[in-house]
Order: sequence, then structure tokens, then C-alpha cells
Amino acid sequence: MKKILLLSTALIVLLLTITGCGQQSKDTAAENNTNDDNFVLKVGYSGSLCEAPLHMAIEKGFFAEEGLKVDPIKLAPGTAFESISSGQTDAGFNLMANLIQPLSNGLPVKLTVGLHTGCDKVLVPNNGKIKSIEDLKGKRIGVPSLNSSPIIFAKRVLAAHGIGVTEKNMEVEFVVFSDSELPLALEKGAIDAIADNDPVASIAADKYGLNILADSAMDAPYKDQYCCVAYVSNKLLAEHPEAAAQYTRAMMKASRWIQAHPDETAKLQVDNKYVAGDAEKNAKILKTFKYIPSVQKAYDSFTTVAKELQDIGMLDKSVDINALQKNSFKFFDDVKDE
Repeated sequence: MKKILLLSTALIVLLLTITGCGQQSKDTAAENNTNDDNFVLKVGYSGSLCEAPLHMAIEKGFFAEEGLKVDPIKLAPGTAFESISSGQTDAGFNLMANLIQPLSNGLPVKLTVGLHTGCDKVLVPNNGKIKSIEDLKGKRIGVPSLNSSPIIFAKRVLAAHGIGVTEKNMEVEFVVFSDSELPLALEKGAIDAIADNDPVASIAADKYGLNILADSAMDAPYKDQYCCVAYVSNKLLAEHPEAAAQYTRAMMKASRWIQAHPDETAKLQVDNKYVAGDAEKNAKILKTFKYIPSVQKAYDSFTTVAKELQDIGMLDKSVDINALQKNSFKFFDDVKDE
């Protein structure tokens, strides 16, 4: 009788547990649905010219068209990855070359689409002795930081022209100055060249009469490689996958719109204080970028850039690039290239 009583009690407890779990699952599902309805996507941005897809997705209503509420969060320079790792933001926009090394170290994001080409330049005085990339050997190159896209681009270009840029064979010197100080340092002879991104680089070229030695928007093979990509946090993908897809679709719509309306884009960016500068000059820069969004082409560009980063010592040689590529992207069933 005791055995029968114990067995009956165990069965009752099990049934109550299953019922409770079922009800909890329903409650959780209902809660998630409510959260999705009220969910606000926190998108980090820095205010750069090439972030136009994010700006236009807001201004032209592409986020709203997708049914997505967004909270744009202005980030201090160099804090984008920290903000998404800490949960301060859910999604962002950055240069793919900047993302590869952090991704190899476990940055908790997935890339969802490539948005455009272009961004970085290497500049020298127009009347100086430096006429080619090869002439930069042994010279000092000013950069805004030692982990920025301009230094990555400069190293890739230098290495392609046979100039050592690795820790064991460094044949140039990189010197850090702020964006505003770089052209002045070049003018005073403290550095021999500048590596920076637009619009700062183009503004400096016009104002100080600088010669463009390398341009990622115009020079092969860089002009055909995706510069900037959209990404979402792994947490967002786990908890709000549809919001991640909506964000990606809206950014793609905005990118296509920019390609057709660069002048209006530049004006809206300046008028709404997303970026500084002159709208007409900014539009000329935007026209050198290709705003043709693609998931597959960004995926394909990833291995090319990653291999070059390994060659120049900015990505560990032990990293399995193909595995990293597969682990770094999210393909949505309802997000397609046109």
C-alpha cells in the first residue's frame, strides 16, 4: 500500500509540473508577443557620412514601413562594440574590416547585409616628393587611431605594394592625431601622409590641396569590396528575430534609396545634424560610394578581407577564416538581394 501511495503521489506531482510548465510556456509566449509589439530597437551610430542608410531609414520612414520602432543612440568614437556587448545597443553599422578581428575574439553579433563600398583614403601634399604608395616606405603616416578603418586600409594598401606593415617588419611609422589635427600635422611636416575616412579626408584634400594616393571608393580591388555592413546582436536574434530581419530590410531599402538620391540624402543629413559639413560637397563624396546592398556579396568579400588582415598581422594566423565567415553572418529567409 505504501508503494502504491508513493507512486500515486509521484504521478500527481508530475502531472501538476507538466501542467504548470505548459501554462508557463503559454505565459512566456504571450509575454514575448507583447514585448515584440512594444519592442524598441536601440541602434548605435557615430554620425559619419557613410552611415547614411541608418539616417535615411529614419528620415524616409523605412523603419516605420517595416513596423519597427527605433531609438538611435549617439555613441562616442570607438565605443560601438562595447555598447553592443553590454546591451546598450541592439544593432549597428560599421566597417567590415573593423569587425573581423573582434568577431574572431567572440564579439556577440552577426553581420546581416553589406550596404556600400568606399570610405577610406590615403593623402599626401600635392607639391611634395611622395608621388606613389612605394614612396611611403620609411615615412610617417597620420591616423585617427591605431584600430580604426583608415589604418587598416592603409596597411592593406601598403602591403599590396610590398611595404612591410607587420610587427616584425614595420617599414612605416603610424602616428595618432585627431581628425582636426591631421591636416595641420601634415602641413607642419610632423607626418608625411594621412590615412582617414570621409568626409574628413575629402574636406582636407580640398582645403589643403592634398593628393589622393589611395581611395577605397575608386581603386581596385577595394572599390568592389563592401566597406560597411549592418549587424545585430546575438541577443536580439535570440529574443526578437523578426526585429533583426526588419532592421536589415529597412537598411537595405534605405541604401537603395541613397543610390538614387545622393543629393537629397546629403541635404537631409546636414539639415538634421546627423553629420557636419557642406551638403553639396558631401553629396559628391556619397556619389563615389556604391550603395547597392547585398548579403551574398558581403559574405563573399569577408574571406578576401580576412585573409589580408592575416597577412598584415591584424588577425591571428590560427583563425580558421572559412569557419569565422560562416559563424559571422545571419541569412534571413525573407531578406533577399535584388
